[in-house]
Amino acid sequence: MTDARRPHTVVLALLLLVLAVTFGPAPATAAGADGAWWLPTARPAPDSQIGVTGEPFRGTTPDGQVRGFVDAHDHLFSNEAFGGRLICGKVFSEAGVADALKDCPEHYPDGTLAVFDYITHGGDGRHDPVGWPTFKDWPAYDSMTHQANYYAWVERAWRGGQRVLVNDLVTNGVICSVYFFKDRSCDEMTSIRLQAKLTYDLQAYVDRMYGGTGKGWFRVVTDSAQARQVIEQGKLAVVLGVETSEPFGCKQVLDLPQCSRADIDKGLDELYALGVRSMFLCHKFDNALCGVRFDEGGLGTAINVGQFLSTGTFWKTEKCTGTQHDNPIGTQPSAAEADLPAGTSVPRYDSDAQCNTRGLTALGEYAVRGMMQRKMMLEIDHMSVKAVGRVLDVFESARYPGVLSSHSWMDMDWTERVYRLGGFVAQYMHGSEGFVAEAARTKALRDRYGVGYGYGTDFNGVGSHPAPRGADAPHKVTYPFRSVDGGSVVDRQVTGERTWDVNTDGGAHAGLIPDWIEDIRQVGGQDVVGDLFRGAESYLGTWGATEHHQAAVNLADGATATASSTEWNPFTSYAPGRAVDGNRGTRWAADWSDDQWLTADLGATHRVGRVTLDWERAYARSYRIELSTDGTTWRTAWSTTTGDGGLDTATFTGTPARWVRVHGVQRGTNWGYSLYEMTVHSD
Repeated sequence: MTDARRPHTVVLALLLLVLAVTFGPAPATAAGADGAWWLPTARPAPDSQIGVTGEPFRGTTPDGQVRGFVDAHDHLFSNEAFGGRLICGKVFSEAGVADALKDCPEHYPDGTLAVFDYITHGGDGRHDPVGWPTFKDWPAYDSMTHQANYYAWVERAWRGGQRVLVNDLVTNGVICSVYFFKDRSCDEMTSIRLQAKLTYDLQAYVDRMYGGTGKGWFRVVTDSAQARQVIEQGKLAVVLGVETSEPFGCKQVLDLPQCSRADIDKGLDELYALGVRSMFLCHKFDNALCGVRFDEGGLGTAINVGQFLSTGTFWKTEKCTGTQHDNPIGTQPSAAEADLPAGTSVPRYDSDAQCNTRGLTALGEYAVRGMMQRKMMLEIDHMSVKAVGRVLDVFESARYPGVLSSHSWMDMDWTERVYRLGGFVAQYMHGSEGFVAEAARTKALRDRYGVGYGYGTDFNGVGSHPAPRGADAPHKVTYPFRSVDGGSVVDRQVTGERTWDVNTDGGAHAGLIPDWIEDIRQVGGQDVVGDLFRGAESYLGTWGATEHHQAAVNLADGATATASSTEWNPFTSYAPGRAVDGNRGTRWAADWSDDQWLTADLGATHRVGRVTLDWERAYARSYRIELSTDGTTWRTAWSTTTGDGGLDTATFTGTPARWVRVHGVQRGTNWGYSLYEMTVHSD
């Protein structure tokens, strides 16, 4: 018997086929082998298990906000850095898990030649080198030389609620050059390019498991709108960053920079084209852009040796001028000292001199402003407090929100300034008790500014991770448990013959991030986990505000300027107009007495609400910002008696004015007053 409805059924099926071919499957609904969009249709076999069941959460909250955790600082491909043999194992391999998760050849048979482990961590480096399938000794929470970011472990972190992953492309040319084992060039940009390529290769590798381009959960994003769309689909938004010691070739040798402004512009353009949207300007070693925040312990000694080998100088310290300070310099003995020339030794440092003498250089400020022009986010961790202070001054003068602290390497006193700008803060992946304590310290600030929180795991970086609290610890993690959103069930994670348990293994690899977050919940309660779950929205808020930032109009640009006096110099001009010419390489300078002023005629009456002053070393301790509509009658809009030089931003109630005057009352030095630039804004 024939079915009279069949022709209609065929037509409908053909119509659906045409629509499917035309529009393709929705990325978030491509079905796995059992019809679940979050499961691959063709995972390699054998492979690591994930240990999470249930559909990942999608969409937004009723008020349109995304949800999810943020790992603001990770290094997926640092196994390709430092000459390619310092971090052992791969994130993925076309040849499978056995090829990906194997140790470096020199670690066989017993880890005796795991040199970097005992240089940075002590001990003798001995371990069982066998990875897949037994994993007797690695990865481990305290190992610095073994792969912790195998793609399936990252997948587990995603399944457990992580929605943003910042992959910092990382390397260090000096560490590469002095390390005994390497199989490639030590050129930093060559490594950065390779790591960027591999990030896109991993995206394609995951896509193939899900049936084609765009269908996988690992999505590299280059703007905040794209990231938001990915997270709304329930997938992982991967952002590219850079953390390297000599970006753009900007090293210094005997305090002489080895790069130019042209090098910086070329380098920033290349990184942006690679998809990089955030970066550090200095890391571990002082360079031509900025001074660093020191390392401690034996690692600090090793890094200071590297500083000397890279720059020809050791770190230099001075007494701190404010409440902020850098880390104490590590002075414990290190095997790295053997690399120093004969007769050279690491200096000793005064305990009351804890600040790096080096701040943000002129080239560094040029790079900062270049990042602002490209709407990139700047990482301030690893910068000296002197450098960070100047960066925050620059950002505040422009109201630029693109500032990140991704793994607890800035002075804690800067936190509110970061939040006030609209920046984002994440804490290093400490043990749950320490993490909860630090989160509690800054909780009031997060509530005041209405922001979420992040963590920076620094996996595959030179650092250890949360130690196990023990199987009998109070408030331990009990398996299985539910994800924070309640939609998934998380059990112990199994890779090969090894079963991982955060109570006894600690933070051994990226797959244990959901377990670690559950440990935080057990120790500290739901509030801190709730702040972490709002991290994705806050991170995207900072990124989006950075992208949409518009530089305010400088009403004083090219204005007619007059002054009470001008310092005479036979070789250059310090005329008043030099402070309003838009060139930070020129300046106005006054005679050497207290009562001096500089006036800018804006040409017409404007609403004036903000004035920035970029002082040369000759700054004002006490001064006033005065406004006038007729050039005769003046009104004080803002004043201070505690000026300390640098870059000052005076903000006050918007007031009509045509003339703006900086009136010096008391000098901060024996010289006069000198300004590189004065800018005037409506708000």
